[in-house]
Amino acid sequence: MEVEDAMPDKPLRDIRIMELGGYIAGPYATSLLCALGADVVKVEKPEAGDDFRRSQNDRSPYFIQYNAGKRSLAVDLKQPDGVRLVKHLVPRFDVVLENLRPGKLAALGLGPEECLALKPDLVYTSLTGFGEGGPLAGRPAYDTIGQAFGGTYSLLADEGAPQLSGVILGDVVTAISTALGVMAALVARDTSRQGQYLQTSIMEAISTVTIDNFTQYFEDGHRDPSRQSRHPQAQNFCVRTASGEYLAVHLSSSQKFWQGFARAIGRPELIDDPRFTTYNLRTAHYAELVPIVEPEFLRRTFQEWDKILTDHDVPFAPVLTIGGYADHPQTQWHELIEPESDGLSLMRPPWRFNGRRPVREAKAPRVGEHSREVATEVYDESRVAELVAAGILFTDS
Repeated sequence: MEVEDAMPDKPLRDIRIMELGGYIAGPYATSLLCALGADVVKVEKPEAGDDFRRSQNDRSPYFIQYNAGKRSLAVDLKQPDGVRLVKHLVPRFDVVLENLRPGKLAALGLGPEECLALKPDLVYTSLTGFGEGGPLAGRPAYDTIGQAFGGTYSLLADEGAPQLSGVILGDVVTAISTALGVMAALVARDTSRQGQYLQTSIMEAISTVTIDNFTQYFEDGHRDPSRQSRHPQAQNFCVRTASGEYLAVHLSSSQKFWQGFARAIGRPELIDDPRFTTYNLRTAHYAELVPIVEPEFLRRTFQEWDKILTDHDVPFAPVLTIGGYADHPQTQWHELIEPESDGLSLMRPPWRFNGRRPVREAKAPRVGEHSREVATEVYDESRVAELVAAGILFTDS
């Protein structure tokens, strides 16, 4: 159902964000906020810009994904006049978001205390690897480090050594957690009229991914969860069909799904089997259930199972590749992929506002593309020209 103008699909359209950082976690957090309408100005180093540009300027696919719709201010923060420009700009923004090493901006005079003094209702946001304090605070950290430290890799192998993941869970969940925190801080500001210093880290955010595993850890008397690729209490299966495709089934604790599943695979007698009559019994005897279930799925093709499992209301899905997900009719119905004119594409945010999905509506910026435009908010043209001539402010023209 669409409701015209009852709620804009750009709810943050009056919010301005200054981003200082790079790579994924920080830029993806501001990318989500940008898609919701925020004006995001990305502060970058001159000439090279964000390292994720990878010498391709605005054509790096990774840079585009996390920075489309933003504006680029390329300024040399190693120079006092560069820092001075940013300080003059801070009061014009609602949020400053940085994902640099702890203390790096403070050493330049752009830390939370200095910026909040310039604008008391500012939301100053720091996103780090291990946080602002503690024995590991000064260490560099990327997604792999966060996942390793947070325990996710220890859960990705049935037996033997932990496995690395092909999914950047650490960076992505940190970005989402940061964006959520920023929005909460902005709502609080509307009532308190005060700013605040918002802090999070990859180390902290990864706990939102493993929260169920921690629950199991606490429930089991502080024993580490077993190193299994399935959740030990979820009663789920990943099975191969006769046509070679795989599908996943998740029964959870609902008795109706177990009964529907048993009937769907042609084994209704399993419903009253004393090993499997209850959720707890099926959990205890899961190892016995797997060799019963797996051969059944080899008797039919995926297309046949698709209909049978749907008819029996069993929770299941095909195990798709990334391309399979992108091309699936359900994905296309949701319009999750936003094509660009030159063939590159973006993933859109996973929300609709009264039927309308936010889009970035702009390409990724070139390094310094908006330097003059942003700098002239606080300096006249002659002063901007001086900064450009001195190499402190970089423009793309």
